[in-house]
Amino acid sequence: MGTYIIRRLLWVVVLLFLVSLLTFIIFNVFPSADPAALRAGRQPSPELVEQIRKNLGLDRPKIVQFGDYMKDLVLHFDLGYSFQNNASVKSQIFDRLPATLSLTAGAVVVWLLIGLPIGIISAIKRRSLLDRITMGAALVAISAPVYWLGLVALYLFASDIGVVPLFSGSGSYVPFSEDPGKWFSSLLLPWMVLAASFAAFYARLLRGNLIETMSEDYIRTARAKGLRERRVIMRHGVRSAITPIVTVLGLDVGILLGGAILTESVFNIPGIGRLAYDSIIRSDLPMIQGTVLLGAFFIVVANLVVDVAYAFLDPRVRY
Repeated sequence: MGTYIIRRLLWVVVLLFLVSLLTFIIFNVFPSADPAALRAGRQPSPELVEQIRKNLGLDRPKIVQFGDYMKDLVLHFDLGYSFQNNASVKSQIFDRLPATLSLTAGAVVVWLLIGLPIGIISAIKRRSLLDRITMGAALVAISAPVYWLGLVALYLFASDIGVVPLFSGSGSYVPFSEDPGKWFSSLLLPWMVLAASFAAFYARLLRGNLIETMSEDYIRTARAKGLRERRVIMRHGVRSAITPIVTVLGLDVGILLGGAILTESVFNIPGIGRLAYDSIIRSDLPMIQGTVLLGAFFIVVANLVVDVAYAFLDPRVRY
């Protein structure tokens, strides 16, 4: 196990380097806009643009820019400074990270509490009226885009503009350190909107896997030994059927920690996704590189955690 983890961690370093290189090539070697011109404002003089380019270091060869960036990153964990406001990229990301962590953690809890029980019940009582209703609702939830569902939820349930004002604080994020109560109320509607499609997908995935698992020979053997049906389902059936769920969960959590752009934009949550979107609009290369690296880091670490968890969930897995 230890050798496997070390090998995977080395691949994490290689992958992050490749992601950084690819991001640099896309946004620097083939830029869609000149960061110096954007920072100079409307109708700037060529001299001002050139001076800004020199101050930002954009006049140096591309390979030198990338080498300096990687040297600062490896030696000092320095992600550089924003082209727009000269703020530290690392400090900007760490300031936004709690909001994204709060959104992701709450949404994960909501969709697991909803999706997994529905998937289990639908698999055990398949073709029943309950199964048809839940799977039909899941199909609708999967088909609804997050941005559309978020706008509809605000229109219906927000305390200020909602037709039925049930959720106060939606659209005005409050940090947990300032007021835990307002933090919870401001994120309750975003959690439900973000979790809707995930809960529906997890329910359908678990239902299909559990139906297949319950027809296996070892399930019939467990029943023949006289084990209670609940124990057969939860201890033998769900434990085997949930392995693909763990795989998808690791990917989804890693992606959301890298930034839930649509949800954060709709509900005005100052997280990593909103920061990445604003940086792309402004062609702020250091900020783009920082957010992309953070997203890639979360994804590869989540995959590593999932792979290690396999050994505890499935006794057939060995490393």
